[in-house]
Amino acid sequence: MLKLKIKSGDKVKVIAGDHKGSEGVILSVLREKNKAIVEGVNMVSKHTKPSAKNPQGGIIKKEAPIHISNLSLVTKGGEATRVGYRVEGDKKVRYSKKSNEIL
Repeated sequence: MLKLKIKSGDKVKVIAGDHKGSEGVILSVLREKNKAIVEGVNMVSKHTKPSAKNPQGGIIKKEAPIHISNLSLVTKGGEATRVGYRVEGDKKVRYSKKSNEIL
């Protein structure tokens, strides 16, 4: 399993695949599959049967997982960057390799 450099709540940009160029916030990370669910990216149509929770049934649009290798973290300036780690004082922090700012 890879060391994941992104986590829930990070703003990311898709750098490869069908949704290349789109941005969104990570809703959840699936560590065992090395995938993440990004808000508004990789939408799929799911057909649902009527149930007590959803009496109407029908077609629902929802996000599907996207592989982490296709995502890149976005800095406050809006550019995609790689992530590095360093120790500042007694804390380990993530920083942008492009702009050297702490994430």
